[in-house]
Formats: sequence, C-alpha cells, structure tokens
Amino acid sequence: MHWSSDDSVQRRSIPDSHPMQECQHDPLPRNIATIALQCDVVPGFFHRDIQFLHFHSNRTSCPSLLRTVLQARVSISDRESTILHLKTLLRMHSQPQGARRARCGRFRTHGRGSPPRHLLRQVRLGTACVAGPSHLAFSQEVEHALAQSIPVVALESTIITHGMPYPQNLETAKQVEQVVRENGAVPATIAVLEGVPHIGLDEEQLKGLALIGQDAVKTSRRDFAFVMAKQKNGATTVSGTMILAHKAGIDVFVTGGIGGVHRGAENSMDISADLTELGRTPMAVVCAGAKSVLDIPRTMEYLETQGVCVATYRSDEFPAFFTRSSGCASPHRVDSPQECARMIEANRALDLQSGLLFAVPIPEEQMGDAVTVQSAIDHALVEADKQGIIGKDVTPFLLERVNTLSGGKSLASNIALILNNARIGAQIAASCATLRHVS
Repeated sequence: MHWSSDDSVQRRSIPDSHPMQECQHDPLPRNIATIALQCDVVPGFFHRDIQFLHFHSNRTSCPSLLRTVLQARVSISDRESTILHLKTLLRMHSQPQGARRARCGRFRTHGRGSPPRHLLRQVRLGTACVAGPSHLAFSQEVEHALAQSIPVVALESTIITHGMPYPQNLETAKQVEQVVRENGAVPATIAVLEGVPHIGLDEEQLKGLALIGQDAVKTSRRDFAFVMAKQKNGATTVSGTMILAHKAGIDVFVTGGIGGVHRGAENSMDISADLTELGRTPMAVVCAGAKSVLDIPRTMEYLETQGVCVATYRSDEFPAFFTRSSGCASPHRVDSPQECARMIEANRALDLQSGLLFAVPIPEEQMGDAVTVQSAIDHALVEADKQGIIGKDVTPFLLERVNTLSGGKSLASNIALILNNARIGAQIAASCATLRHVS
C-alpha cells in the first residue's frame, strides 16, 4: 500500500470514543506513543489512524519517529503485523541506541555457525500474501494453484532452521522448491511468521528463516497457540506442517525423514508427535523413512497402532533415512506415483482421517557409508545422554553431531535424499490431480 505525501490526504471524522479523538485538532499530539499503542483497541479504525498521523507528519514538526512508523506500514500487508511493528518502533524510541539496534525488527542468531551480522541486518520477514481461511496466509503462487486445481506439495520449514547449517539450508530449500516445480507441482513451504501461519514463502522469507536458524520456535501441534499468540516466528515440524497443509487443502507433503520412537523410550516415553499426527490427519507424507537415530522397529509398531498405512517406494524394506536398509520389512510396496495416487484417493473415499506414509529409499549412488554413519550415530547418542539432552532438542543435536563425526557425509546424504523425495512427491501430487480430473 502506498501513502501519498501530498495534500490529497484528508482528515477524517473520528468517533468520540476513539483514542485519537483527544488529539484530532491538536497540531502536535503530545502523547503520540500512548495513543498509537491504543490503536488496536478499535481495529476498524486502524487505517484511519494511520492517515490521521500522516496528515499531521506533513504539517507539523513531528519527530522523525512518526515518519518511520508510517513507512513501516508500506511493506506489511495485515493489520496485526502493522500493530506489532508500530509498538516495537515506538518502544525503541525511549531506549538506548544499542537496545534500539537489537530490537529494530531484524533477526539475529546466536552461537557458533551464526551467519554474518551484515546479512542479518538486511533481512526482514515481511508478509506478502493473500488472506485465506482459518487464519492462514497464502502466497499468491499457492493461492492461484489451489484455485486452479494445480498440484501443490507442502514442505516443512524445520529442515531449514534446525536440519542444516547456513547457507546449505537456504540453498537446499531453493533446490527443493525448484525440483518440485520441474516435476509438475507448486511448492508450498509452510512456516509461522510473526504469529501468522503462512502457506508458501517468497525468496526473502526463505532467506530470513535460514538466517535465524534455531532462534525460530520448533512448532508442532502443541506449540501453535503459543507461537501465534506471542507473534513469534515458528518453523513447522512434520506434525505442524501436516496440520496446516491439511487445513489449506493440500494432500501431499514432502520431508526428509519423520520422527519416531526414540531409543530408550521405554524409560523416557520420548515418542515423536509426528506419529500421532499421522494417525489423525489425512495427509500423504513422502519421506526417506524414520531417522536412523531412532528405534525403527518400535516406530513401525507405533505406526501400526495408530492405523497409519505405510508403503515403501520400489523396495520391500523400510529405509533408515541415510541408508536404504533398516532391517525392518515394509508392510506394503508401491512402484509408481500412480499407485500412490490411487491409495490417496482410496483413503479419501473412506474418509479414514488418518495419514499415509510413503517411504522413499535414498538413491544407491548417493547413499552415505553406512558403517561410518552408524558409528557416528552411536557416538552422538552417547554424547546426548551424557549432556542430558532430551525432547525436541535431541534430533537437531544428533543430526549436527552425526554430520561432524562423519566428516560431512551425512549432510551430503541428507541433501540428496530430500531432493529425491521432492521429485517423487511432486510426481505423486501430479498423479493425484490427473486422477481427479479423469474421474
């Protein structure tokens, strides 16, 4: 939205009960910060408030802060984000210079491996989207695809923030989206930005997520209420992505590997929410199996208990993420995207309200040294136990340590398998669209 600076901006009448009423005829409002912070009390008059402030900024000696606040409105599409930036800027004005820089709306990361600060200062996660149902924000590309029945593939964002270091995470995210497009579907990377669930991200938003990394909240079903209410940035896990993708009307979701039953779960009760979500959300999930740091036999048992249909793509054995072999037989086998599409349609026809898991083994030529990777996993598990790492922090820690201990072999395998999954997943989504068109 563009705000003109000429005299065409006219003063509008304001109700007596509105907080701006007290300064309507005052050429220089004395308590502008307090009044601006109250603007969200009467949402219907928010845009009128901005015009009124703009009117005064061009005719008085208002501080430069006021113009900064008005400029912040240009790049943000929804009222809630505008209020957030307005409050942040006004509160910054009363803080020391160092604190202002720390809270200027740009993103930071901490710890080893953080991106250069000059990159962080350049990145913002503004929303450029189309309003959708259930408080979702759609990118224009995804909105158009869904409206025209063009196949769409959902992609998670935790793999960007917690699965890989920068800049490999950004490069991989772009490559995955490109592979989806090359195979006849539209990619929809899903995340929560400033408290708003987004279905589809633009290039700047992808870069922002890659830069903030683990400062983003890892968001599954249990976390949505908190992340949205606090207007935080959330990277959706497998379970979180399934929920939002289903609400958006997307049937196919591609990820690297699912979570599962952790080793020692008989004592810790550490079982991923991915498994229970697969049991109650009708979504086709394409992955490279369960991560090999997990207890795969127990994971398979839990999936059976949840009523999840599991099929392996062109193999009789369930894969173990980095390797093609887990030692567990696959319940079912499929050999083409068309077979997968027919399973998805059958699941929909019966309205089973449970998911399907298509496990795609990593290509043989891109598989890491199984012995090296397994040795690294064993060492990483011992370290995690000694350091007392539990819950949702376990998997990111293990993946990072396994990559270090394997000399980078596991990261190369991780990238290869997600690209392969994206190719198969896009083909499945395209087959679903074709099948529905024919029927």
